[in-house]
Formats: sequence, C-alpha cells, structure tokens
Amino acid sequence: MRLLLCEDEIELASALAVILKHNNYSVDMVHDGQAALDYLDAENYDGVILDIMMPKVDGITVLRRTRERGNQIPILMLTAKSELDDKILGLDGGADDYLTKPFETKELLARIRAMTRRQAEFTNTILSLGNISLDRATYELKSPTGVFRLANKEFQMLEMLMTHPKHLISAERFMEKIWGYDSEAEINVVWVYISYLRKKLTAIGADVQIKATRSVGYSLEERA
Repeated sequence: MRLLLCEDEIELASALAVILKHNNYSVDMVHDGQAALDYLDAENYDGVILDIMMPKVDGITVLRRTRERGNQIPILMLTAKSELDDKILGLDGGADDYLTKPFETKELLARIRAMTRRQAEFTNTILSLGNISLDRATYELKSPTGVFRLANKEFQMLEMLMTHPKHLISAERFMEKIWGYDSEAEINVVWVYISYLRKKLTAIGADVQIKATRSVGYSLEERA
C-alpha cells in the first residue's frame, strides 16, 4: 500500500516515514503543499497524510483542490492545531479523518488502516487472471491448488501487473511506484522481486507467467 506523506517538519516526516515503512507501507514524502498537488496529479496513492500548516499551499487548500478534481483518495489531516473550528474546516473540506499532534504511533497506524479499509469497500478487492486471483484486502494470491500471503512489495508488483495484463511495465516504473523517488534501493531489486513472484506462481500451478522483454519491462500473460 502506497502513501503520500505531506509534512513540512523534515525530522518528523523522516521519522514517520521510517515507522510507516516498518509497517509495510511504501511512502513518498513532500514538504510543501504545491509538491503535494504535483505528486497527486502524477501518481496513484492509497492514502494521504496531510499537514495543514505547510508552505506555498496550505493543507486545507490542497484538500479542497484534490476533491474539486474528483480525486476521492482517503486523506488524513495531521496538524498541531486542536481547535474545533479547524477540525470542522478539514472534515467539511472532504478529509476522511483528523489527527492532532502530538499523537501515538499506534493511533496513527489504526487511523490509516481504518480510512484505507473504508476506501477498499468501494473498489473491487479481487483481481483475477487465468486461474489465479489476488485479494487486495488480505494480500493473498490464490489458485485452485495453492495460496500465498504476499509480502507488501510482492503484492504491489503483482497488483500492478494484474491491473494491466499484457501491458509492459518498466523496472523504472516499478521503482517509482513501489520504492518511491527517494529510495536508495538499486534497480536490480525489481528483478529479485520478479523472481520471488515467478517462484510462487509456479508453486501454486498458475497458468499465467511474468514475461520479460529485454530492456523494456515485464508483463503478466496467460500461458499459451
């Protein structure tokens, strides 16, 4: 699951990113409201953690513009303000939830789970191709003869492949989408995770395969 973290306090943002990644989220960080809008225009996320007090464009404006563009992505407002009027302003502007600093890490994680779970109720949670299915709610990869619960990055890669069957996805695209722009991971990590997925598909007798097109990318296709 991929989150956009919009927080202008760099030390706090870095600490939150570490916590979120430790809990199997992929995280992109931005430190001003304009960057938040740019990222939301360019990428797809499962949720947003959005600070109100940010430079260039404040969080409430980011929230309103996002909703005006028809983007119903789950948004959790995160701010030092605790006044009732501020909470009402955020919720009326289309926020899904509101958390006041300081907060407990467990509460933040619980609220993220809750808002993304609500979003999942309105989307198709099961992807299918050939004789396999992928459950977006449980991370389970199934076939008539077996089942695996995928690790977070394995799940995200297979989700991308199953959402766009037969379409080529470059290693660079996987890196941007799953590891994030600021990741220090080497691009060959994509090949490593492709290898993991291929072994699991084989183990459950899948009639689909991940094909590699040299210097172009990977695609998921049914076996001939």
